[in-house]
Amino acid sequence: MESTPTPSEYQYNYWLLKKTYLYESELDTIDADGDKVEGLYKALSDPYTRYVPPSKSEQASISMNTSIVQGDVGMEYFLDTSTATLSTNGNHPLFIYRVYEKSPAAEADLPRYGNIIEVNGVDLALSPTDPSGYSVYATYDSILTYNKEIAYTIIFAQDTIRDTLVKTDVYAPTIFLDTVSGITVISITGFKQTTVNRTEGTYGEMKAYLDSTKDETNVRVLNLMNNPGGHVNHCIPMADLFISSGPISTRTWRAFDGAGTSSWHSKTVYAKAGDSGENNNFVLLVNGNSASCAEIFAAAVSEGADIPVIGTTTYGKGIGQTTWTTVDNGMAIITNLEFLTPKGNSYHKKGVVPDYACEGKATIACGVSGAKYLYGEATALKKSTSKQSEFVTLKRGGNSFGGAFIEGK
Repeated sequence: MESTPTPSEYQYNYWLLKKTYLYESELDTIDADGDKVEGLYKALSDPYTRYVPPSKSEQASISMNTSIVQGDVGMEYFLDTSTATLSTNGNHPLFIYRVYEKSPAAEADLPRYGNIIEVNGVDLALSPTDPSGYSVYATYDSILTYNKEIAYTIIFAQDTIRDTLVKTDVYAPTIFLDTVSGITVISITGFKQTTVNRTEGTYGEMKAYLDSTKDETNVRVLNLMNNPGGHVNHCIPMADLFISSGPISTRTWRAFDGAGTSSWHSKTVYAKAGDSGENNNFVLLVNGNSASCAEIFAAAVSEGADIPVIGTTTYGKGIGQTTWTTVDNGMAIITNLEFLTPKGNSYHKKGVVPDYACEGKATIACGVSGAKYLYGEATALKKSTSKQSEFVTLKRGGNSFGGAFIEGK
Protein backbone atom coordinates (compact mmCIF):
# COMPACT_ATOMS: atom_id res chain seq x y z
CA MET A 1 0.00 0.00 0.00
CA GLU A 2 1.41 3.38 -0.99
CA SER A 3 1.64 6.08 1.66
CA THR A 4 -0.11 9.40 1.17
CA PRO A 5 2.43 12.06 0.17
CA THR A 6 2.95 14.90 2.59
CA PRO A 7 1.36 18.09 1.22
CA SER A 8 3.43 21.20 0.69
CA GLU A 9 3.04 24.11 3.09
CA TYR A 10 0.96 25.90 0.47
CA GLN A 11 -1.28 22.89 -0.21
CA TYR A 12 -1.91 22.29 3.48
CA ASN A 13 -2.85 25.92 4.10
CA TYR A 14 -5.14 25.91 1.07
CA TRP A 15 -6.79 22.74 2.39
CA LEU A 16 -7.30 24.29 5.85
CA LEU A 17 -8.87 27.38 4.31
CA LYS A 18 -11.11 25.26 2.08
CA LYS A 19 -12.36 23.29 5.08
CA THR A 20 -12.76 26.06 7.65
CA TYR A 21 -12.61 29.59 6.19
CA LEU A 22 -15.85 31.48 6.77
CA TYR A 23 -15.86 32.91 3.24
CA GLU A 24 -15.00 29.69 1.36
CA SER A 25 -16.17 30.95 -2.05
CA GLU A 26 -13.19 33.32 -2.22
CA LEU A 27 -10.95 30.28 -2.78
CA ASP A 28 -12.67 29.32 -6.04
CA THR A 29 -10.45 31.65 -8.05
CA ILE A 30 -7.20 30.84 -6.21
CA ASP A 31 -4.76 28.16 -7.39
CA ALA A 32 -4.85 25.10 -5.08
CA ASP A 33 -1.25 24.21 -5.98
CA GLY A 34 0.61 27.50 -5.72
CA ASP A 35 3.93 28.06 -3.98
CA LYS A 36 3.70 31.35 -2.06
CA VAL A 37 1.76 30.86 1.18
CA GLU A 38 1.85 34.55 2.05
CA GLY A 39 0.32 35.34 -1.36
CA LEU A 40 -2.48 32.86 -0.69
CA TYR A 41 -3.53 34.74 2.43
CA LYS A 42 -3.10 38.17 0.88
CA ALA A 43 -5.63 37.19 -1.79
CA LEU A 44 -8.35 36.84 0.85
CA SER A 45 -10.64 39.71 1.84
CA ASP A 46 -10.67 38.99 5.58
CA PRO A 47 -7.94 40.99 7.39
CA TYR A 48 -7.95 38.68 10.42
CA THR A 49 -7.11 35.51 8.48
CA ARG A 50 -3.34 35.40 8.32
CA TYR A 51 -0.26 33.22 8.13
CA VAL A 52 2.69 33.36 10.50
CA PRO A 53 5.86 31.77 9.06
CA PRO A 54 7.74 29.13 11.08
CA SER A 55 10.50 31.59 12.06
CA LYS A 56 7.96 33.78 13.88
CA SER A 57 5.33 31.29 15.01
CA GLU A 58 6.75 30.57 18.48
CA GLN A 59 6.92 34.26 19.40
CA ALA A 60 3.45 34.86 17.96
CA SER A 61 2.05 32.02 20.08
CA ILE A 62 3.66 33.44 23.23
CA SER A 63 2.19 36.87 22.49
CA MET A 64 -1.31 35.56 21.80
CA ASN A 65 -1.52 33.15 24.71
CA THR A 66 0.39 34.82 27.52
CA SER A 67 0.98 38.22 29.09
CA ILE A 68 4.69 37.57 29.44
CA VAL A 69 7.05 40.55 29.26
CA GLN A 70 10.43 39.13 28.37
CA GLY A 71 13.45 40.62 30.15
CA ASP A 72 11.78 43.18 32.41
CA VAL A 73 11.69 44.42 36.00
CA GLY A 74 7.89 44.33 36.15
CA MET A 75 6.67 47.89 36.33
CA GLU A 76 5.16 50.66 34.25
CA TYR A 77 6.10 54.31 34.57
CA PHE A 78 4.86 57.75 33.57
CA LEU A 79 6.04 61.29 33.12
CA ASP A 80 4.65 64.18 35.17
CA THR A 81 6.17 67.47 34.10
CA SER A 82 3.82 69.69 36.10
CA THR A 83 5.39 72.70 37.84
CA ALA A 84 4.23 71.54 41.29
CA THR A 85 5.84 68.15 40.93
CA LEU A 86 9.09 69.47 39.52
CA SER A 87 9.48 72.06 42.25
CA THR A 88 9.22 69.40 44.97
CA ASN A 89 11.20 66.60 43.31
CA GLY A 90 14.18 68.41 41.90
CA ASN A 91 13.12 68.35 38.24
CA HIS A 92 12.84 64.56 38.07
CA PRO A 93 9.63 63.82 36.13
CA LEU A 94 9.69 59.99 35.93
CA PHE A 95 7.42 58.09 38.31
CA ILE A 96 6.43 54.46 38.88
CA TYR A 97 2.85 53.91 37.68
CA ARG A 98 2.26 50.21 38.38
CA VAL A 99 4.26 47.41 39.97
CA TYR A 100 3.46 43.91 38.71
CA GLU A 101 2.85 41.19 41.25
CA LYS A 102 5.52 38.44 41.37
CA SER A 103 8.13 40.59 39.61
CA PRO A 104 11.60 41.89 40.58
CA ALA A 105 10.03 45.31 41.31
CA ALA A 106 7.41 43.72 43.59
CA GLU A 107 10.02 41.61 45.39
CA ALA A 108 12.01 44.80 46.03
CA ASP A 109 8.82 46.44 47.33
CA LEU A 110 9.20 49.46 45.06
CA PRO A 111 6.36 51.90 45.78
CA ARG A 112 3.70 52.97 43.31
CA TYR A 113 4.12 56.69 42.51
CA GLY A 114 7.74 56.57 43.65
CA ASN A 115 9.85 59.22 41.88
CA ILE A 116 12.72 57.67 39.88
CA ILE A 117 15.74 59.92 40.39
CA GLU A 118 18.60 57.87 38.98
CA VAL A 119 19.20 54.57 37.14
CA ASN A 120 22.63 52.93 36.74
CA GLY A 121 24.28 56.15 37.83
CA VAL A 122 22.46 58.30 35.25
CA ASP A 123 20.58 61.31 36.64
CA LEU A 124 17.05 61.52 35.20
CA ALA A 125 16.54 65.25 35.70
CA LEU A 126 14.45 67.19 33.20
CA SER A 127 16.50 69.05 30.60
CA PRO A 128 15.76 72.79 30.05
CA THR A 129 15.88 72.11 26.31
CA ASP A 130 13.28 69.34 26.53
CA PRO A 131 10.39 70.41 28.80
CA SER A 132 8.27 67.52 27.48
CA GLY A 133 10.52 65.05 29.29
CA TYR A 134 10.91 62.83 26.23
CA SER A 135 14.69 62.67 26.64
CA VAL A 136 14.27 61.41 30.21
CA TYR A 137 11.84 58.77 29.00
CA ALA A 138 14.19 57.75 26.16
CA THR A 139 17.22 57.56 28.46
CA TYR A 140 15.47 55.36 30.97
CA ASP A 141 14.00 53.14 28.25
CA SER A 142 17.44 52.67 26.67
CA ILE A 143 19.08 51.73 29.98
CA LEU A 144 16.27 49.29 30.72
CA THR A 145 16.57 47.70 27.27
CA TYR A 146 20.33 47.20 27.16
CA ASN A 147 21.19 46.24 30.74
CA LYS A 148 20.32 43.12 32.72
CA GLU A 149 20.83 44.77 36.11
CA ILE A 150 19.18 48.12 36.87
CA ALA A 151 20.27 50.13 39.92
CA TYR A 152 17.52 52.51 41.07
CA THR A 153 17.42 55.57 43.28
CA ILE A 154 13.79 56.40 44.14
CA ILE A 155 12.24 59.00 46.40
CA PHE A 156 8.88 58.26 48.01
CA ALA A 157 7.26 60.03 50.97
CA GLN A 158 10.58 61.81 51.66
CA ASP A 159 12.39 58.47 51.92
CA THR A 160 15.23 57.53 49.55
CA ILE A 161 15.17 53.95 48.28
CA ARG A 162 18.16 52.34 46.57
CA ASP A 163 17.97 48.86 45.08
CA THR A 164 19.34 46.88 42.16
CA LEU A 165 16.92 44.73 40.16
CA VAL A 166 17.85 41.87 37.85
CA LYS A 167 15.59 41.57 34.81
CA THR A 168 13.67 38.37 34.20
CA ASP A 169 10.64 37.20 32.24
CA VAL A 170 7.59 38.64 34.00
CA TYR A 171 3.99 37.48 33.67
CA ALA A 172 2.01 40.71 33.81
CA PRO A 173 -1.47 40.99 35.26
CA THR A 174 -4.29 41.66 32.78
CA ILE A 175 -6.58 43.17 35.41
CA PHE A 176 -5.62 46.35 37.27
CA LEU A 177 -7.36 48.22 40.09
CA ASP A 178 -7.41 51.98 40.59
CA THR A 179 -9.46 54.35 42.72
CA VAL A 180 -10.52 57.47 40.84
CA SER A 181 -12.61 60.10 42.64
CA GLY A 182 -13.71 57.47 45.14
CA ILE A 183 -14.76 54.95 42.46
CA THR A 184 -13.02 51.60 41.92
CA VAL A 185 -11.97 51.20 38.29
CA ILE A 186 -11.23 47.62 37.17
CA SER A 187 -9.21 47.78 33.95
CA ILE A 188 -9.16 44.60 31.82
CA THR A 189 -6.36 44.85 29.26
CA GLY A 190 -6.83 41.52 27.44
CA PHE A 191 -8.03 37.93 27.76
CA LYS A 192 -4.99 35.66 28.08
CA GLN A 193 -4.60 31.99 29.00
CA THR A 194 -1.47 32.54 31.12
CA THR A 195 -0.93 35.73 33.11
CA VAL A 196 0.30 36.49 36.61
CA ASN A 197 -2.29 33.82 37.38
CA ARG A 198 -0.33 31.00 35.77
CA THR A 199 -3.15 28.43 35.87
CA GLU A 200 -6.39 30.34 35.16
CA GLY A 201 -5.17 33.46 33.36
CA THR A 202 -7.42 36.51 32.99
CA TYR A 203 -10.52 34.62 34.12
CA GLY A 204 -8.73 33.56 37.29
CA GLU A 205 -7.59 37.12 38.01
CA MET A 206 -11.15 38.42 37.78
CA LYS A 207 -12.67 35.57 39.78
CA ALA A 208 -10.15 36.00 42.58
CA TYR A 209 -10.90 39.73 42.76
CA LEU A 210 -14.68 39.28 42.74
CA ASP A 211 -14.53 36.53 45.35
CA SER A 212 -12.48 38.80 47.61
CA THR A 213 -14.99 41.68 47.24
CA LYS A 214 -18.27 39.75 47.10
CA ASP A 215 -19.88 41.99 49.75
CA GLU A 216 -19.00 45.23 47.93
CA THR A 217 -22.08 47.44 47.46
CA ASN A 218 -20.55 50.51 45.84
CA VAL A 219 -20.63 50.91 42.07
CA ARG A 220 -17.49 49.91 40.17
CA VAL A 221 -16.32 50.63 36.61
CA LEU A 222 -15.34 47.71 34.37
CA ASN A 223 -12.93 49.38 31.98
CA LEU A 224 -12.50 47.66 28.61
CA MET A 225 -11.14 50.66 26.74
CA ASN A 226 -8.40 49.67 24.27
CA ASN A 227 -8.89 45.96 25.07
CA PRO A 228 -8.17 44.14 21.76
CA GLY A 229 -9.71 40.83 22.84
CA GLY A 230 -8.13 37.42 23.24
CA HIS A 231 -9.31 33.92 24.09
CA VAL A 232 -13.01 33.05 23.97
CA ASN A 233 -12.48 30.51 26.75
CA HIS A 234 -11.70 33.46 29.04
CA CYS A 235 -14.07 36.27 28.05
CA ILE A 236 -17.17 34.04 28.02
CA PRO A 237 -16.58 32.37 31.42
CA MET A 238 -15.63 35.78 32.79
CA ALA A 239 -18.96 37.21 31.63
CA ASP A 240 -20.63 34.30 33.44
CA LEU A 241 -19.22 35.68 36.70
CA PHE A 242 -21.66 38.60 36.32
CA ILE A 243 -24.69 36.80 34.79
CA SER A 244 -26.95 34.59 36.91
CA SER A 245 -28.97 32.88 34.17
CA GLY A 246 -29.74 32.79 30.46
CA PRO A 247 -27.53 32.77 27.36
CA ILE A 248 -24.10 34.41 27.38
CA SER A 249 -23.10 34.09 23.73
CA THR A 250 -23.95 32.08 20.62
CA ARG A 251 -21.38 31.04 18.05
CA THR A 252 -21.56 29.32 14.68
CA TRP A 253 -18.46 27.90 13.02
CA ARG A 254 -17.02 25.76 10.26
CA ALA A 255 -14.86 22.77 11.16
CA PHE A 256 -13.85 19.39 9.75
CA ASP A 257 -14.04 15.89 11.19
CA GLY A 258 -11.48 13.07 11.19
CA ALA A 259 -12.38 12.17 7.62
CA GLY A 260 -11.79 15.75 6.47
CA THR A 261 -15.49 16.49 5.93
CA SER A 262 -16.36 20.14 6.53
CA SER A 263 -19.59 21.10 8.30
CA TRP A 264 -21.27 23.91 10.21
CA HIS A 265 -21.80 23.84 13.97
CA SER A 266 -23.63 26.04 16.48
CA LYS A 267 -23.41 26.42 20.25
CA THR A 268 -25.00 28.68 22.85
CA VAL A 269 -23.27 29.01 26.21
CA TYR A 270 -25.56 29.53 29.21
CA ALA A 271 -24.77 31.14 32.55
CA LYS A 272 -24.76 29.33 35.84
CA ALA A 273 -25.84 31.04 39.05
CA GLY A 274 -23.86 31.63 42.21
CA ASP A 275 -20.85 33.74 41.17
CA SER A 276 -19.58 36.73 43.14
CA GLY A 277 -20.14 39.32 40.40
CA GLU A 278 -23.89 38.75 40.18
CA ASN A 279 -26.36 41.40 41.40
CA ASN A 280 -23.64 43.94 42.25
CA ASN A 281 -23.37 47.50 40.94
CA PHE A 282 -21.21 47.96 37.84
CA VAL A 283 -20.93 50.11 34.74
CA LEU A 284 -18.97 49.09 31.66
CA LEU A 285 -16.63 51.54 29.90
CA VAL A 286 -15.74 50.91 26.23
CA ASN A 287 -14.34 52.75 23.21
CA GLY A 288 -13.60 52.19 19.54
CA ASN A 289 -10.59 50.04 20.40
CA SER A 290 -12.62 47.58 22.48
CA ALA A 291 -12.73 44.64 20.08
CA SER A 292 -13.38 40.94 19.55
CA CYS A 293 -13.47 39.10 22.91
CA ALA A 294 -13.94 42.44 24.67
CA GLU A 295 -17.11 42.90 22.62
CA ILE A 296 -18.32 39.39 23.44
CA PHE A 297 -17.91 40.26 27.12
CA ALA A 298 -19.48 43.71 26.76
CA ALA A 299 -22.54 42.45 24.88
CA ALA A 300 -22.97 39.55 27.30
CA VAL A 301 -22.96 41.57 30.53
CA SER A 302 -25.00 44.36 28.95
CA GLU A 303 -27.82 42.12 27.74
CA GLY A 304 -27.44 39.31 30.27
CA ALA A 305 -26.81 41.27 33.49
CA ASP A 306 -28.26 44.69 32.58
CA ILE A 307 -24.92 46.40 33.25
CA PRO A 308 -25.05 49.89 31.66
CA VAL A 309 -22.51 50.54 28.90
CA ILE A 310 -20.77 53.94 28.83
CA GLY A 311 -18.31 55.31 26.28
CA THR A 312 -18.23 55.20 22.50
CA THR A 313 -19.20 52.48 20.02
CA THR A 314 -16.85 49.50 20.05
CA TYR A 315 -14.75 48.27 17.14
CA GLY A 316 -17.26 45.86 15.59
CA LYS A 317 -15.47 42.51 15.27
CA GLY A 318 -18.11 39.80 15.64
CA ILE A 319 -16.05 37.04 14.03
CA GLY A 320 -13.35 34.82 15.50
CA GLN A 321 -10.35 32.77 14.47
CA THR A 322 -8.98 29.30 15.12
CA THR A 323 -5.23 28.63 14.99
CA TRP A 324 -3.57 25.58 13.43
CA THR A 325 0.05 24.46 13.37
CA THR A 326 1.01 23.79 9.76
CA VAL A 327 3.23 21.19 8.04
CA ASP A 328 6.34 23.36 8.39
CA ASN A 329 5.43 24.52 11.93
CA GLY A 330 4.00 27.78 10.71
CA MET A 331 0.78 29.17 12.13
CA ALA A 332 -2.50 29.42 10.21
CA ILE A 333 -4.93 31.83 11.87
CA ILE A 334 -8.25 31.43 10.04
CA THR A 335 -11.59 33.18 10.56
CA ASN A 336 -14.15 30.41 11.00
CA LEU A 337 -16.54 31.67 13.72
CA GLU A 338 -19.36 34.17 14.02
CA PHE A 339 -20.73 35.44 17.35
CA LEU A 340 -24.14 36.73 18.43
CA THR A 341 -25.15 38.51 21.63
CA PRO A 342 -27.36 36.85 24.30
CA LYS A 343 -30.42 38.26 22.50
CA GLY A 344 -29.23 36.96 19.13
CA ASN A 345 -27.96 40.26 17.75
CA SER A 346 -24.93 40.63 15.48
CA TYR A 347 -22.50 43.45 16.16
CA HIS A 348 -20.04 42.64 13.37
CA LYS A 349 -19.04 45.81 11.51
CA LYS A 350 -21.48 47.71 13.74
CA GLY A 351 -20.01 47.48 17.23
CA VAL A 352 -21.67 47.52 20.63
CA VAL A 353 -23.42 50.88 20.98
CA PRO A 354 -23.21 52.36 24.50
CA ASP A 355 -26.32 53.10 26.52
CA TYR A 356 -24.72 56.37 27.55
CA ALA A 357 -22.27 58.16 25.29
CA CYS A 358 -19.17 60.07 26.28
CA GLU A 359 -18.79 63.49 24.69
CA GLY A 360 -15.84 63.28 22.30
CA LYS A 361 -13.77 60.27 23.31
CA ALA A 362 -14.30 57.77 26.09
CA THR A 363 -12.22 58.46 29.21
CA ILE A 364 -11.88 57.23 32.76
CA ALA A 365 -13.43 60.48 33.98
CA CYS A 366 -16.43 59.86 31.76
CA GLY A 367 -16.89 56.37 33.17
CA VAL A 368 -16.61 57.62 36.74
CA SER A 369 -19.05 60.47 36.07
CA GLY A 370 -21.42 57.99 34.48
CA ALA A 371 -21.25 55.69 37.49
CA LYS A 372 -22.14 58.57 39.82
CA TYR A 373 -24.91 59.74 37.50
CA LEU A 374 -26.53 56.31 37.19
CA TYR A 375 -26.21 55.17 40.80
CA GLY A 376 -26.16 58.45 42.70
CA GLU A 377 -23.38 59.81 44.84
CA ALA A 378 -24.41 57.89 47.97
CA THR A 379 -24.15 54.50 46.26
CA ALA A 380 -21.27 55.36 43.98
CA LEU A 381 -18.77 56.90 46.35
CA LYS A 382 -16.60 55.27 48.92
CA LYS A 383 -13.53 56.41 50.80
CA SER A 384 -10.49 56.33 48.54
CA THR A 385 -7.97 53.66 49.55
CA SER A 386 -5.23 54.67 47.14
CA LYS A 387 -3.92 57.76 45.45
CA GLN A 388 -6.12 58.95 42.59
CA SER A 389 -4.50 58.54 39.17
CA GLU A 390 -4.02 62.13 38.05
CA PHE A 391 -1.29 61.60 35.49
CA VAL A 392 -1.95 61.48 31.78
CA THR A 393 1.28 60.40 30.13
CA LEU A 394 1.73 56.67 30.68
CA LYS A 395 4.18 54.19 29.23
CA ARG A 396 1.35 51.89 28.20
CA GLY A 397 -2.17 52.95 27.31
CA GLY A 398 -1.75 56.74 27.28
CA ASN A 399 -5.07 57.19 29.09
CA SER A 400 -6.40 60.72 29.43
CA PHE A 401 -8.69 61.31 32.36
CA GLY A 402 -10.47 64.30 30.78
CA GLY A 403 -13.91 64.33 29.18
CA ALA A 404 -17.56 64.93 29.92
CA PHE A 405 -20.51 62.57 30.29
CA ILE A 406 -23.80 62.90 28.45
CA GLU A 407 -26.82 60.62 28.35
CA GLY A 408 -26.56 58.39 25.33
CA LYS A 409 -27.93 57.76 21.92
